[in-house]
Amino acid sequence: MVESDWQSLRDRRMAEPGASEAYEATRIAFELGRTTRELREQRSWTQAQLAEAAGMSQPAVARFEAGGTVPTIPLLERLARALGVELVVRFDSRSSAA
Repeated sequence: MVESDWQSLRDRRMAEPGASEAYEATRIAFELGRTTRELREQRSWTQAQLAEAAGMSQPAVARFEAGGTVPTIPLLERLARALGVELVVRFDSRSSAA
């Protein structure tokens, strides 16, 4: 019964104006953070080391890796340079109903 109540609440919240856009922004922030953490760990770097290389604070790196912030493109470029990777931003056509 609790799961049914949760699903009902979720369905109501997702029907609110702007909810699906906010959910998508959160998903993207989470994925970017996860990828950044994976790249950092591949280099055996600490968050402090990445922060220093990217010119940011360790708490800011921690928030970003946790998906707690939606980054700007300049921030993503700084992280990419620090990690030695190329930032690629693109629009990708999908087959979806309009």
